[in-house]
Amino acid sequence: MQTLIILGSIMMFLAVALGAFGAHALKRRLSADMIKIYETGVQYHLVHGIGIILLGLLADRLEQPSLVLLAGWLLFAGILLFSGSLYVLSVTGVRKLGAITPLGGVAFLAGWVMLLVAAL
Repeated sequence: MQTLIILGSIMMFLAVALGAFGAHALKRRLSADMIKIYETGVQYHLVHGIGIILLGLLADRLEQPSLVLLAGWLLFAGILLFSGSLYVLSVTGVRKLGAITPLGGVAFLAGWVMLLVAAL
């Protein structure tokens, strides 16, 4: 589905931009622990951005394209919650934001399960 390919492309653009920003602008300003947290956010952002694009390419090949679309939106929510909370946590140092991160992880898991259901 075109929507997922567009969304995934935007996510990949942002992941690369945020990764470069972290590598060049933040590396000198953040502690090693905070850089590691930031890099984890970028890693999951990249992987799931690619996942969204792949879902867009798969959607028309499976019998339940609406479930594939839902899976893509769940991965997007995971990027926002998981990676987004890690970005903000690493830059601000506000540890309470870490409570949001597992919600993003659950969204990632739900998205992949939704793809499994669509494929079955």
